[in-house]
Amino acid sequence: MEKFFKLKENGTTVGTEIMAGLTTFFAMSYIIVVNPGVLSQSGMEWGAVFLATIIASIIGTLVMGLVANVPYAQAPGMGLNAFFVYTVCFGLGFTWQQALSMVFICGLLNILLTVSKLRKYIIKSIPLSLQNAIGGGIGIFVAYIGFLNVGIINFDGGVPALSTLNQPQFWVFLIGMLISVVLLVKKVKGAILISIILTTLIGIPFKVTTPSDTVSFTEACQALPTTFLAIFREGGITSLFSDPAKLPLVLITIFSFSISDTFDTIGTFIGTGRRSGIFSEEDERMMESGSGFKSRLDKALFADATATSIGALFGTSNTTTFVESASGIGVGGRTGLTSVVVAICFALSAFLAVFVSAVPYAATAPALVLVGVMMTSSFKEIEWNELDEAIPAFFAGIFMALCYSISYGIAAGFIFYCIVKICKGEAKKIHPILWVCTGLFVLNFVLLALL
Repeated sequence: MEKFFKLKENGTTVGTEIMAGLTTFFAMSYIIVVNPGVLSQSGMEWGAVFLATIIASIIGTLVMGLVANVPYAQAPGMGLNAFFVYTVCFGLGFTWQQALSMVFICGLLNILLTVSKLRKYIIKSIPLSLQNAIGGGIGIFVAYIGFLNVGIINFDGGVPALSTLNQPQFWVFLIGMLISVVLLVKKVKGAILISIILTTLIGIPFKVTTPSDTVSFTEACQALPTTFLAIFREGGITSLFSDPAKLPLVLITIFSFSISDTFDTIGTFIGTGRRSGIFSEEDERMMESGSGFKSRLDKALFADATATSIGALFGTSNTTTFVESASGIGVGGRTGLTSVVVAICFALSAFLAVFVSAVPYAATAPALVLVGVMMTSSFKEIEWNELDEAIPAFFAGIFMALCYSISYGIAAGFIFYCIVKICKGEAKKIHPILWVCTGLFVLNFVLLALL
């Protein structure tokens, strides 16, 4: 195990990696029941999506851990599943089989972008100030997810406001936050995982720790054939190209899937991988050589790219690298062993879904908030007194949370970076790839406005 995962070389231990894996899993385990709840609205079988979610998460996360040796977990992404149902199926009138087919093609496109190393070159083209802004922005985004998950911030009046603290889940959340802060300040090993466990137990008398509605493993297996390889059956991938009049709409939708998926992943890797040392200078030197897939970043990008197509084959929307992986990295996860632990937990959840679903948001939200606090340290590297650096950094960092999208935050940062450089007469300093990416973001916004 030491030799395979290079634990000492990465400054970690088996115990730390296991704790990191458990922390990441519990922080993202909500996807097991939430994703089927979203996708089933399009007409897909709940049980089939439930099992497809778990299988896609296991395969994607194992590839990330065993091939790339990095501590990231993959699962069907929130936001992308909503786009799948509410925009593609309800808004544009595509069937879920056709939507799955577009997700599959999106995955193939991302594989092509990765093999051609375009995704890697995009990362290299991003200025250091924006990289730091993305890192800090993901910290705000992760914390914001925690607050929204537990409902302590609401939009009942049309504007964000602090909820009245009259609900048991709020009390459990605040107790969990207190436990987490005390343990972290006292530098207790495994503080975040311990706080999740203790808060889950505290939630029992408050009736906050309760299982969600789910199905048995046998029922899920019986339902899976309805979505497995459905894209290759009648009404699937071939139907996308049967009507020439709809072809432009199909291509626009695939493009929208791809650009969101690509930049969500790039943002997560930049935000969590550089500062923690997961993607080291050695990785960058190996990337520069341009020969083969040698660096961990190359392999991680490939693992992420393949996961989307694999998920579509089983019956789920875009599988992506989860930003909640930051919680495991925050407690010391540095190698693929963390990912393997997450994958094992996903496998067990197929049989223990009732127990896994009982872990409340009130228990995991404090972990996300405090990991977000740790990640905002990236902001200190930005020259805030220099407006040409501060303006793009501000928009990149803040828009992630405000738009609930990593890719939109990156888009805002890119756009304002180009505007500032043009105004200063320094357009030549903008990397050609950054010009192209900014143009694609603008095109994406225009196309989405026309859909």
